[in-house]
Amino acid sequence: MDRKEARALLESMTESASLLRHMRTLELVMEAYAKKYNEDENEWAIAGMLHDADYEAYPDQHPNVIVGKLREMGEDKIAHAIAAHYTKWNVPYNSLLDKVLLASDELTGFIVACCQVRPEGVSTLEPKSVIKKLKDKGFAAKVERDEVYKGVEMMGVELKDHIAFIIDVLKANKEELGI
Repeated sequence: MDRKEARALLESMTESASLLRHMRTLELVMEAYAKKYNEDENEWAIAGMLHDADYEAYPDQHPNVIVGKLREMGEDKIAHAIAAHYTKWNVPYNSLLDKVLLASDELTGFIVACCQVRPEGVSTLEPKSVIKKLKDKGFAAKVERDEVYKGVEMMGVELKDHIAFIIDVLKANKEELGI
């Protein structure tokens, strides 16, 4: 599957501008991590792009609809990573792709929320500010902090370093993302 096909699949199920931006941010983060780890950039970017593709159209079936479509297309590795991007679904984490997607999903959304309450957006955001906001359970209350911490632990990185990596990706794409 190429990104053009993936984008068409995404747009067939998702209309929400904020959800599309979330998936674009995760696409960019996953692509950057693939470069860092010398993995398949296209595959990792598509996993980020499509991880919530069915969330808006099929909220009660998420992620089973997109996972099923990907499996039908022979994209088993991407399908598995998407099936595992929430620990409470009890899907095993078999690959680095699975772990990085889990570690990056909630945290990337949280970092974008941090950008939205800052006059300078992402431009001056530092990891310590994000860590401080993570401790404030009232801020971006829907973000499941335990998913952030479990993901970072599975990925085997320091939270501060993971946050810094994501911030750098977002800074490089701030105009497109509007942050």
